[in-house]
Amino acid sequence: MPKIFKDDVSIVLCGEAGAGIQTVENVVSKIFKTAGFNLFTSKEYMSRVRGGSNSTQLRVSSKPIDCYCDRMDIFVPLDKEAYEHLYHRITEHTVILADKKIIGEIDKPFTDIPLSESAKEIGGAIFSNIIASGIILGMFKADFASLEKIIKESFAKKGEDTVNKNIAAGKKGYEIAENILKEVQIKVKRDSNSEGKILLSGADAIGLGALAAGCDFISSYPMTPGTSVFMFMAKNQKEFGVAVEQAEDEIAAINMAIGASFAGARSMVTTSGGGFSLMCEGVSLAAATETPVVIHLAQRPGPATGLPTRTEQADLELALYAGHGEFPRAIFAPGTPKDCFEMTQKAFDIADKYQTPVFILSDQYLVDSISNCEMFDKLEIPVKHISEMPENYMRYSNTPNGVSPRGVPGYGKGFVCVDSDEHDENGRITESENTRVLMHKKRMKKYIGILAEAAEPELIGTPDYENLVICWGSTKNTVKEALNILKHEKTAILYYKQVYPVHVKTNDYLRKASRIIFVENNFSGQFENLIRKFTNIRSTVHVHKYDGLPFSADKVAQQIKSLLEVK
Repeated sequence: MPKIFKDDVSIVLCGEAGAGIQTVENVVSKIFKTAGFNLFTSKEYMSRVRGGSNSTQLRVSSKPIDCYCDRMDIFVPLDKEAYEHLYHRITEHTVILADKKIIGEIDKPFTDIPLSESAKEIGGAIFSNIIASGIILGMFKADFASLEKIIKESFAKKGEDTVNKNIAAGKKGYEIAENILKEVQIKVKRDSNSEGKILLSGADAIGLGALAAGCDFISSYPMTPGTSVFMFMAKNQKEFGVAVEQAEDEIAAINMAIGASFAGARSMVTTSGGGFSLMCEGVSLAAATETPVVIHLAQRPGPATGLPTRTEQADLELALYAGHGEFPRAIFAPGTPKDCFEMTQKAFDIADKYQTPVFILSDQYLVDSISNCEMFDKLEIPVKHISEMPENYMRYSNTPNGVSPRGVPGYGKGFVCVDSDEHDENGRITESENTRVLMHKKRMKKYIGILAEAAEPELIGTPDYENLVICWGSTKNTVKEALNILKHEKTAILYYKQVYPVHVKTNDYLRKASRIIFVENNFSGQFENLIRKFTNIRSTVHVHKYDGLPFSADKVAQQIKSLLEVK
């Protein structure tokens, strides 16, 4: 009797770095999308070029799916180490597809697939990844012509022989799948509503948001996982007229971005926690000179190098308190591709309008995950808040809202004078106590305007809730699916895509709940601590995770359930 998987199938491939796991994900994702399936992919990878165990999960569903789950329905370990690496996720329901000649004897039943032998017949182990792609696609009965088309597009530059061998590898995968289908049947329906959707990663969505916002300069010293946004911008620089600069270090990167902004550009810098630590002085420089800059901070576990290719939400306090002295800032933490797109645009607008540093907090899980997304709304043309300077122009003129007219060199008759020391309204250095108080108050008044424009948290579920689960950033969809699993009628979600300033309605939301649960991908509950600072709420419980891996919907459902059952 064949094992049947319906509606939602989790496929996990695992092998050493360099084995082609990424190729399988790229090829299979494109074809699933074209075929009309709903798809979500996520990956975990080690900090090495060769060896170790990297894995990718492909969730294919009859309905929209947008988060990671711990469940493995079909597991394809490409070596013995991969099998051992994910052994703890294998259940009695898991179907294991493995090459006996590679994996040897194991203590779980598995279906032998002749991966190495087939690849050798075609031309070598390098073709194993396309065979594996063919196996997966064949199990879903996806049209082979789609795979053939992608192979031709991907390998055309390598010559006809390479193209033909990869097509042969794909066909071999489909042949192997025919035998597997005698033991395993997949009944995931195609979704007509998936037509018109786009396949995007979080990094792509942040990059698109930056382009839509009119970003025309980005600098970076590459650092995982922030590099993916930098790479997206580099690939699109010519078409959109973006200056892309790989700096010699992070200090240079942020100073370049500040310099470009001083000249009138909408500038951005992308980094991760360790790299951002070197940028802190530059953040204060931008604040003191009132120069807009957007900082994309892709979080990963620390301290120090930590787990450089894994995920965590532990840099909120770093972004919140980075830089010496006091100055206003905004911190956005989008949790979906759509929010990445929209909040990145808003980050540029707030930075430009209030002439201050603004942060976009993402993490490895968010930037690397890929899903089917609805097309984004029609774009609005970005407005640069730059003024033509009169002859008597004062760069730091004191205004009711603290925002001085922003001039740039060469635009108007005036002179732009800036200084990182305390300065007067003309921008000239001063040590006057009275002027210091005047200028410091002027800068801090911007906080009122930034707070007034803060993105309101999103209430998901019943407005008549008794229990409130609070999340921010990339945990949104995981928590949402967890509550769908629980079907708890009196529990709602409060999701924050902007974590600072804390929205003024927060107290109202929290006061209605008899029980509050925070879900955070860190040890100390950094957002919970921030909420407590701005509200009178003290009675909370939490779900924390800090092993370098993302939350899974099924396990979060179990944890929330146990907390709700406590009297």
